Amino acid sequence: MCAGKNLRTDEKKLRMKAVLGGIGIGLVFLLGWLILLSTHDERASVAIEPAAAHAAAVDTLTYALPQRVHPMDLHGPFSFAGQPLPLENFDVRERLDLELMRNAYFHRNTLLLLKRRRRVFPTIERILQAEGLPDDLKFLAAAESGLDNVRSPAGARGVWQFMAPTARAFGLEVTDEVDERLDLEKSTRAAAAYLHDYYRQFGDWHKVAAAYNMGGPNLKRWLEKQRAEELVDLDINGETMQYLFRIVALKTILQHPEKFGYYLESQDEYPALDRYRTVTITNSVSNLGDLARAEGTTYRMLKLYNPWLVSGSLTVRPGKRYEVRIPLP
Repeated sequence: MCAGKNLRTDEKKLRMKAVLGGIGIGLVFLLGWLILLSTHDERASVAIEPAAAHAAAVDTLTYALPQRVHPMDLHGPFSFAGQPLPLENFDVRERLDLELMRNAYFHRNTLLLLKRRRRVFPTIERILQAEGLPDDLKFLAAAESGLDNVRSPAGARGVWQFMAPTARAFGLEVTDEVDERLDLEKSTRAAAAYLHDYYRQFGDWHKVAAAYNMGGPNLKRWLEKQRAEELVDLDINGETMQYLFRIVALKTILQHPEKFGYYLESQDEYPALDRYRTVTITNSVSNLGDLARAEGTTYRMLKLYNPWLVSGSLTVRPGKRYEVRIPLP
């Protein structure tokens, strides 16, 4: 029994030695592999480091902010409707500087203005010239609406931002079905009459611009109250104080967009909606979709070419008629 027990003990010792020997050999191989791997990584890092540095430099150049920001050039001259701004006045310079910065770096809105010029300005320019008004008044429309048929929180609508009572006073129809404030041709003629009226009152285009923004009676009251001779000498609400300078800033940017970092090709601008034929509507139309289909167009296209149609129907009173534009294919 004792001999058998000793034999089993010896066998266990032999097995343990074998296991420990195997572990020792494994540790030696593992240590050698780790040393070899670390040497390889060091060599690889030395080889890769210059390429990585170059790639990082290229990446920095590629994704750097693609603009250089400079102060606005205020050397001028700057004017509106033939009347220069008195840039010798430091307050005038700073207010113009503010509007140039606001609009030059208001990228989305300014880019949209540049794109819309081709669609909107030719109609306005033609009517202003026919009415004997300064061409610069088109930039007043740009300041008012961004050359879009927008609605203000106060309820003004269209490129010229007429309130409904003023629009009706100057001959525009404003109903639940028809809103001629959204008709560029008719609203521009109404705006021309409105601006003519203000010029007869003030004899000064700077004051006309302010009157268009805040109302003629309000402007007269503030001029009298503050004993001001010039518009730039008024100290009133911030919007009207900056309004003239905003117009001049937009004029400057729209006339020389490249100086402010805006580059457009002709194909980038929105096309004029000038390819259409006209149909005369003398009877009520219950569904404008039916009219569009009958005329070979779509409801959407009908609305784009006639934004003054503000509902899905058109009631025609006795003796009334409407000219509707149908886009050409």
